[in-house]
Amino acid sequence: MNLRARFLGLQSLLTRHASLWRPAPFHVARPEWCAQWPGLAAALEALDDEFVERFADDVDACTTWLASQLPELDRLVDACRVPELPGRTVPACNAHFDDGIPGRKRLQIEAFTRHMPAATTPVLEWCAGKGHLGRRVALADRMQVISLEIDPALCADAVRLAARTGTDQQVVCANALDETSRAHVRDHSVLALHACGELHRCLVRSADRDGAQAYRIAPCCYHLGTDDVYLPLSRDARLALDASTLRLAVTETVTAPRHDRKRLARDQAWKLGFVALRNAIEGEAPRPFRPVPASWRADGFEVFCRQLAAREDVALPAQITWPDWEALGWQRRAQVRRFELVRHAFRRALELWLVLDIALGLDERGFDVQVGHFCARTLTPRNLLVLAERREPARAEKT
Repeated sequence: MNLRARFLGLQSLLTRHASLWRPAPFHVARPEWCAQWPGLAAALEALDDEFVERFADDVDACTTWLASQLPELDRLVDACRVPELPGRTVPACNAHFDDGIPGRKRLQIEAFTRHMPAATTPVLEWCAGKGHLGRRVALADRMQVISLEIDPALCADAVRLAARTGTDQQVVCANALDETSRAHVRDHSVLALHACGELHRCLVRSADRDGAQAYRIAPCCYHLGTDDVYLPLSRDARLALDASTLRLAVTETVTAPRHDRKRLARDQAWKLGFVALRNAIEGEAPRPFRPVPASWRADGFEVFCRQLAAREDVALPAQITWPDWEALGWQRRAQVRRFELVRHAFRRALELWLVLDIALGLDERGFDVQVGHFCARTLTPRNLLVLAERREPARAEKT
């Protein structure tokens, strides 16, 4: 894959179709694109609930259907294809390794390890948690590992687990964003499995002076640490992104259990019911919607809305027919779900653009870079992995 050509192609595609993916249907009664593509809007509103649920879970099927309504989206499918990275065989773990690791996380760690090159220099595990990935790489490659983590409780667990499995693993309790943490990067291969937002971007920003031998970065939660403005990592990046649009890249999740889906559906319907009520009182205007405490959902729709109204300084009238506003919330949710399918079709394109920005940022700072996926998206939608190796000095001078 020509990384820069793919990056520029995605950037052009996202720029041309920004009206389809930038507006969040939750915050607007009807996205402006509905006037430009009325046939698409009508087709979406005509979808039955079964298709909506299927398309919400299957991004490929959704994009194929959308392309039948909007043929330009065929290019989106091609632009988002990413190869699987080469795999390798790694030694099996000892009997104690799996203890305490959630099953899905365990499979992600195994896939990450199999798709990264064997470590030939000491390893630094960035934002390590309990050090599971570092411990796995230490066992696979017989290499010394430093695991850096900010949470003292997780550090203590990492020390205990390393001792139990007999791995050569040093645990450092430190803030990855602190400048002093960069001292641990020099001469190491740096691993970052789902380090969020600025926690992975800070590695790229200082890669030309930190002295790492290699990076293996599977990024996550791109919106965290942005201060609402995304600062690109590579010279050709031109998309203007805020935290809201960055969050779009990570809204795809592995299918949730039925009870979680029902709870999430009710939560969104209640929020939309409140928004409709507030708009009727104060007039329509885009407003941010801060997180709602889980305890506010315990006593029904009316109590939920009254608590929100108190927080948002909304003066409620004396008489409110609460069932009507709750029903309107459910109607709005059905419409929002359908219009969101269009926006969600661009999630992978936006995520791949962000990952390629990381890759090109490392390339411009003296590394040879590959990008590919290391596991199926059913295991984790955050399945893109950046592999970067420091260039030989002679080659760096030519580039």
